[in-house]
Amino acid sequence: MQKADKELDARGLNCPLPILRTKQSLAGMVSGQILRIVATDPGSVIDFQVFAEQTGNELLSLSEINKEFIFLLKKR
Repeated sequence: MQKADKELDARGLNCPLPILRTKQSLAGMVSGQILRIVATDPGSVIDFQVFAEQTGNELLSLSEINKEFIFLLKKR
């Protein structure tokens, strides 16, 4: 598993908040760094796939553990 440079806890937040918080977190990171996001909103699965496509950031992985969705996103 890849090591994240920064973590974002988006548990309990509903669309669009996980994406908005992700944008804020990415703004403070440099290209190539990895952000680990933990979210509970099932809609975030599609949201993060679309977000990655639209922004050019790379969605490295997506997993689900105990109804929590874990995303690893690499800043472009």
